[in-house]
This record gives sequence, C-alpha cells and structure tokens, in this order.
Amino acid sequence: MDLKLKGLNALVTGGTKGIGRAIAETLAAEGANVAFCARNADGVDSAIPALSRHGGKVFGRAVDVGDGPALKAWVAEAGAALGGIDIVVANVSALAIANDEAGWQRGFEVDMMGTVRLVDAAMPWLEKSSQPAIVTIASVSGREIDFAAGPYGAFKAAIVHYTQGLAFHLAGKHIRANSVSPGNTYFEGGVWHQIEHGNPKLYADALALNPTGRMGTPQEMANAAVFLASPAASFITGTNLVVDGALTRGVQF
Repeated sequence: MDLKLKGLNALVTGGTKGIGRAIAETLAAEGANVAFCARNADGVDSAIPALSRHGGKVFGRAVDVGDGPALKAWVAEAGAALGGIDIVVANVSALAIANDEAGWQRGFEVDMMGTVRLVDAAMPWLEKSSQPAIVTIASVSGREIDFAAGPYGAFKAAIVHYTQGLAFHLAGKHIRANSVSPGNTYFEGGVWHQIEHGNPKLYADALALNPTGRMGTPQEMANAAVFLASPAASFITGTNLVVDGALTRGVQF
C-alpha cells in the first residue's frame, strides 16, 4: 500500500530511540521529511545521518519536551527548516511510575503538557496543510490498572481523551487526530530491557500476561502510528488503536 507520505513534513518528539526512533525511521523511509527532538544531544547527532540516508530533509535538535518555551521554539524552527508541518507525532513520556508529587509533576509537564504544547505550537502549520494529522502515543496502561497505575497510566488515559476531543473539534478543519496505545514494547536500552535485568520477576510476570508469549517491537508500534499519520488513513480520526498482542482484555466498542 502506498501511504502517500512522500514529500510531507513530519515532527516526532523523542525520535532517537525506541518507538519514536522507529516512527521517525519509518516516516523517512516512506519519503517524508522528518524533524525530531530528544533530550540527549549525542543521540540526536547520531540519528541525523541515519535518517538522512532515505533522501528526505532531516532536522534534529536536543530539546526537553517538558520545557514549554523550548518546545515551542523547536516547532517553529522545525517548521521553517522543513518548509511546513503536515504531521505531528507526540511520543515522549517521562515514564513517571513513582506515585509521589515529583512523579506526578514530571508526568504532567512531559506527557500531558508536552503533548498539548506540541499540538498548539504546530496548529498554525497544520491549518495550512493539505494532509494534516496528529498522532499521540498513549499506552495500554491508560486502559487498565497495572503496575504503572500512578501518573504514567493516568496521563496516558488523559492523552487518549484529549486526542479524541481534538478529532471532534478539528474535524471541520480536516485535521485528523488519533492515538496509539502500545502494549509492552521491548528494545535494548528500553524500560523492559532494564526490568528484565533489574527485576526479572516483574519481567517474567509481565511476559506471562501476553498470550502471544512475547512483547511487541518498536517497529510494530511505528507501523500503526505511521499508518494513522498517513493520507492512507484519510477517514480515520478520533480512534485509539491498541497494539498489544491481545495483552489487554477490555473490549473497545
């Protein structure tokens, strides 16, 4: 299937590793121009040539998504560098599991307000686009109670609600908004890789919950996100796409 992404301009937060990196790579491989950010400058510098090999424009900067002014400035810089913004993918999470005030504050600033501020900053560009799309990365932890039931799960649930509200209110402007809720996703250096070695019992328990017998890969999550971002999904808006290998048992109607 031709996703019709060639020449479109996409922004991805947290684009140097894991799901965000896979999303950025897949968008670039499909012919999109890609701007991405991450906190680690070395990671940004190493990702630029890797993404550039696909032939499109690539723009990367070190940005803390929890810093509102810095995020806004990056969006403006990225829009200018690419020559517009058609797609916005809000991927960054603080991964705030600790149920303390610091965890709640960091989750709010990064997960929730990082998403809201990204969309707000990109909106003038999206309103000018012929194929505007917003994709937010939520989590199955926003659908059911698990070990991440503190700030992480609460803000992921709020992101799904926020995104579906965007879809309704922006439909008249032909701006689509969808979320993806990944299940447990394993990659080297990721949270489940760390848990595997630091808390093997939790890892084994989590793995046993999935009837497929494995965790997902960043590429499997990216495939869903990039499809929803693409013109191939032109009549899909207001959807939360769960990609979890049947991990969760709640029925979505």
